[in-house]
Amino acid sequence: MKRILYSLLFAAAIIHPALAQDAIFPKGTLAKNVHHTGDVWLSHVVDADATFDWSVAQAVSAPGAKLNWHLHPKGQQLLITHGVGLYQEKGKEVKVVRAGDVVICQPNVEHWHGAASNSPVTYLAISGNAPTEWTDELTDEAYNAIPAPKLNDANIETEIKELSQQKWQWMADKKVDKLATLFHDKSKFVHMSGSWKKDRELEIIKTGSIWYKNAEVHDIAVESFGDDTAVLWNRITLTAHVRGNDVKNEFTVTEFYKKEAGDWKLLDLTFSSVRDTHEIEH
Repeated sequence: MKRILYSLLFAAAIIHPALAQDAIFPKGTLAKNVHHTGDVWLSHVVDADATFDWSVAQAVSAPGAKLNWHLHPKGQQLLITHGVGLYQEKGKEVKVVRAGDVVICQPNVEHWHGAASNSPVTYLAISGNAPTEWTDELTDEAYNAIPAPKLNDANIETEIKELSQQKWQWMADKKVDKLATLFHDKSKFVHMSGSWKKDRELEIIKTGSIWYKNAEVHDIAVESFGDDTAVLWNRITLTAHVRGNDVKNEFTVTEFYKKEAGDWKLLDLTFSSVRDTHEIEH
C-alpha cells in the first residue's frame, strides 16, 4: 500500500510541476515560526495510525523560508513537487533540489531543508511515525552565505505565476503592507477610468473605493527576458465592489516585473477590456 501511494503521489507531482500544489492538495495553514523562519504552509494529507506506520504532509515554503537542523528517528522521504529548494546533511555540502527530485533522509541523520532564497518550494513529506527531533538553529548568517541557485525560464515562469496569484489575493484581502513591498516605487496602474501611481493605488485598495473582491484567472502566459525581467498576461473575470455595488468584468491584465536586490517588483499593471471569448496567444 505504501509503495502504491508513493508512486501515485510522485506521478501526480511530476505531470505538471508548476501546477502540482494547486492540482493535488490545498495549500494548508500558515505554520507558527517555532522551528523555522519565513512563511511555510502545512497540509496534513495522511496521518499515521495503528495500521500504517507513516504519514504524508505537504509543505509550501516561500522564498527564503528554512527549517532548523533536525532529524527523523524513522527517516523521511521528500518528493519535491514544485520550485527550487535546498537540502543539507551535517558535514556535507548543500544540495539544490528541484521539482521532480526525491530526497531520502535516513533515520537519525541530522539535516535541514528549505526554499531557495530566490524561489518558493513545495514538497510532500513521507515520514515514519516518530516525532521529529530538533537540534540546532540554522542561522540567517549561514543560510545567507549559500549562493542563490540559478533559475531557468521554467522556474521564473512558475515564480511569476505564483507571485501574480498571490498579488490578487493580497488585493482582495487589502493587505497594503505586502503590496507596498511588491509594488515598485515608480510603478504605474492603468485602469478603465484612468492611470495613476503606487501611492494612489495603495490608497484605493486600503480605503476600498475599489475592492478587488475576486480575480478568477482563466489563462496565464509569461515571457522572461534574462533572469531579472518578466511580463505576465492573464485573462481574468474580476468581481469588484465599486460605489456600493458588485460589478463583474472580463479583462486581460498585463503585469511587468523586474528583479531588484533578489526580489521581484511590479512595475506596471494594466487592465484591458476584452470579450469573454478572448484567448491569450501562447
